[in-house]
Amino acid sequence: MKKTILIHATVITVNDTNEVIYDGAVAFEGNKITYVGPTPEDLTEAGYDEVIDQKGDYILPGLINTHGHAGMSLLRGYADDLPLQQWLEDKMWPLEAQFTGDTVKWGTQLSLIEMIRTGTTTFVDMYDHMDVVAKEVDAAGMRARLCRGMIGLCSEEERQTKLKDATLFAKEWHNQADGRITVMMAPHAPYTCSPEFITQIIEKADELSLPLHIHMSETAWEVGQNEKDYGLRPVAHLEKLGMFNRPTLVAHAVHLTDEEIDILAKYNVRVSHNVVSNLKLASGVAPVPKMLAKGVSVSLGTDSSASNNNLNLFEELKLAAILHKGVNNDPVAVPAEEALRMATRYGAEGVFQEETLGSIEVGKQADLIVLDSHQAHFHPAHQPISHVVYAANGRDVKDTIVAGKFLMRNHKLLTIDEERAIYEANRVFQTLKR
Repeated sequence: MKKTILIHATVITVNDTNEVIYDGAVAFEGNKITYVGPTPEDLTEAGYDEVIDQKGDYILPGLINTHGHAGMSLLRGYADDLPLQQWLEDKMWPLEAQFTGDTVKWGTQLSLIEMIRTGTTTFVDMYDHMDVVAKEVDAAGMRARLCRGMIGLCSEEERQTKLKDATLFAKEWHNQADGRITVMMAPHAPYTCSPEFITQIIEKADELSLPLHIHMSETAWEVGQNEKDYGLRPVAHLEKLGMFNRPTLVAHAVHLTDEEIDILAKYNVRVSHNVVSNLKLASGVAPVPKMLAKGVSVSLGTDSSASNNNLNLFEELKLAAILHKGVNNDPVAVPAEEALRMATRYGAEGVFQEETLGSIEVGKQADLIVLDSHQAHFHPAHQPISHVVYAANGRDVKDTIVAGKFLMRNHKLLTIDEERAIYEANRVFQTLKR
């Protein structure tokens, strides 16, 4: 029998009108939200199996991280302050080549802990050993859109093995874990995959009716290399290959022209804005206000904690709101309400699940987080959305709920052994030859 739960709090719905219900309540039965509105007059007589009185705290949709590599948490802090290509080719790829299923397991657990603790309920992951990642996501109770990343800088035989692995993974795991796990097909990037290989992946995505995910236009070097190799910038290159005829989520999209933004808007391509990673690697600043103005759905991603160096989406949220004000000399370039939508509603669009995720509305999934607003930095309580974007931090999250199940309650993790995960992550890192 499904348990019915009602939480009494200030409800930040992120619905069509960005409604905030100050003395409100959210109820859910099983994995679905069943009530959003004023708090029943008598909580003790409300007829729910459990009533949780958190008056004054903020309840909002779980945050959605639309680009990352969970297993790479093992490389956090290993190689900082380097240009992207040097960072990748000299530091990341040599160590990642040694990763095993066990390595990825503990790196993923470390990432899941961090995301649960900081309010992320859904994430996109592009990596290897994805069957291991899927099992960890299932056990932890998280929601994820998973991709077997495919780098094409290898022999044809290896490329076909990767495509076969990605296909088998998709067939085995898409819509599993009670629907919490879904899959995308993922060529790594235009500069690491030949046109022929990308075309093969697109054809397989079409056959399996799956969306596509790819790194695109992250650095000026990448764009220039694409023009040198193929005579086209990445956006036109991928358009020519037919990628955008399928639902597509691109990560980064830093170096874009106005014409390229028009192409992304034309095909309803979704963009994951990885503001911290792009700044740390000096990749540049994506033209987010222009994309939003032209109707491109822009969500937030952390990228890996090797290039971030954490998975605290609240940092992305604040930076997305303030960075674009500064670089555009425009204090309303990305208002707080729009930034919060990037972390929630537009994130749901980024994972192609906007009908079920991204806002607190009846019928949607009960993916919720509660912030402890009984702290000085939330007061005076002028504007809850402003406080969430500009004042809050991931450490303020006290409860994390996915599909109606508490993964963290009163700051206590319920589905992962944090102490063991930290120990094992350090242990497996020591096995790598550096």
